[in-house]
Formats: sequence, C-alpha cells, structure tokens
Amino acid sequence: MRRDTPWRRVTRAERCPICDKPDWCLVNGPTGNPTEAICARNESDKIVKSDKGLENVGWLHRLQVDDAWRPQRVRTVRVAPPAPTAQSDLTALAERSETAIGLDALGRLADSLGLSVASLQRLGVGWSAEHGATTWPMRDVTGVVLGIRLRLASGRKFAVRGGHEGLFLPRDLPDGGVLLICEGPTDTAAMVELGFAAVGRPNCTGGVRLLVDLVRCRSAGEVVIVADIDPHGAGRRGADSLAAVLVAYSTTVRVIEPGIGKDAREWLQRGGTRADVLTAIDAAPVRQLLVQTRKVGPDARR
Repeated sequence: MRRDTPWRRVTRAERCPICDKPDWCLVNGPTGNPTEAICARNESDKIVKSDKGLENVGWLHRLQVDDAWRPQRVRTVRVAPPAPTAQSDLTALAERSETAIGLDALGRLADSLGLSVASLQRLGVGWSAEHGATTWPMRDVTGVVLGIRLRLASGRKFAVRGGHEGLFLPRDLPDGGVLLICEGPTDTAAMVELGFAAVGRPNCTGGVRLLVDLVRCRSAGEVVIVADIDPHGAGRRGADSLAAVLVAYSTTVRVIEPGIGKDAREWLQRGGTRADVLTAIDAAPVRQLLVQTRKVGPDARR
C-alpha cells in the first residue's frame, strides 16, 4: 500500500469512521474529518494489501468531505460480546462452551485447579473463546441455566451479562442422603470428587432461595454447609445465616469448616479425604430451629 498522502492509524481520540474502533484501522484527510478510511473489520469492494501484496490491510472506504454521504458506522463500543437476551441463549452458550473445551484443555484446567476432569464434567465446565474464559453454568433446582460464571486464567471471576445468580449443580445429583453446600464451583467440584452430593452457592450470601427450593424438593436428608475460612469471617457468617434458614426445611443441618486450608478445594489439595470430611460432619453440632412465642391480647403486658 503506497500513497502520496500520509495515512495514519486511528486512536481513541480519532476512531475509525466505519467501525468506531480505536485500533488497526487507518484514515486519511483532515483530522476529525477524514476523506478516506481503510477499515480492518468491515468489508467493501476494494481490498487494500501491504506493500509486498502478501497481507490484506483492510478495505477502502471513501468518505465525501461535504458529508453528503458517509457509510453507516457500526458501533461496537462494548468490551464483551452482546449479552444473551433469553434463557435459551444462556443454555446455548453453556452447551457450545462445554463442547468447545475438549478433553485436553479440560485436563489442563483440572490440573491447574487440583481437581479431576470428571468433577468438572459433572458441573458442565466449558470454554468461551468470545470471552477468553472458562464457563461455569449456574442453574435452578431443575437444571435450567440461569447464568454463567466466567473464570480467567488469572483466577479473576465475572459473569456473562444478562444472566442471574444460580447454583453450581452437578449432573446426577442424588435425591436424598447428605447434601453438602459449598461456596463457589471449585469447592463444589472438590466435594463431588470425594464422592459427596454437593452443590455450590454463588458466594457466601447468595442462592438462599434456590437452596431452600432444593432442600424442599429433595427426599429427607442431612444438610451440611461447608464454610470458607477467611480473615474477616464472612464465610462463617454466611454459613450460619444460611443454616438458620434451612433448619426450617431440613431435620438435620450442620456447619463445618475445612480441616486444612481455607476452603474445600484447598482441603482436598492438601490431602483431605472423604473420611476427614465425614469426621468433621460427625463432630459438628446439629443446628436447632428456635421458635419464640409471645402473648397477645389483654394479658400480654402482665
């Protein structure tokens, strides 16, 4: 590409007039009012190649100076892909991502987290190239996808826009028996790996309504909340608060903490076994439902 007039790269201050992006594209003409643009994203009938003709630089778009006509801008000023607008979109994204990850990538992820491939498969973990992150579906008690947690390689977590908080619900969750409630998907996977029926809440305070629904629809069984150990005690407070709610729906509710480490996954990584978890459960007191009554009527103040 050789022209007598100088072409310049677009910037944040002078974006491409075609795609509205601040990088890759080129413009020519007065600053702020270019007469031509080479857009690297939106095609035209004129392909522009590099000096050696080996690489497409983009597509030429001519702009009239008097603004009588300009091509319509395609504005995409978001950082992430468009938010799914319906539950079906979230389900489709979760399914595509699970198919896309492949066993090799899933194995590398499992190794990095100190978990098994099987435990991640039961949670429906996938990979979204659009977001550059692994996907962790959040569901209601029937398995419908409500939202998708995203996890970057750095460990940073966020969620697909347009979704809602849900439970990290493994496939083939047994109906009845001891149910472990963990904080987050990797703690859930750790307890699933040890052979427990486990679900994950989105954080130390979320998912209460869904957990009530889950406990109510299951056959009679024990509920054990696995609290994270953190410096400010938020994990324990959240577990105690949840226990106070669930005692109204389950005959046996206990709260335990990891015997080693700060959470269930670290407990597993540092040698915790199923027997260790069962020992902690047996040692934990059963929470009681406290019912307070007061008199009403004319004798109440006596």
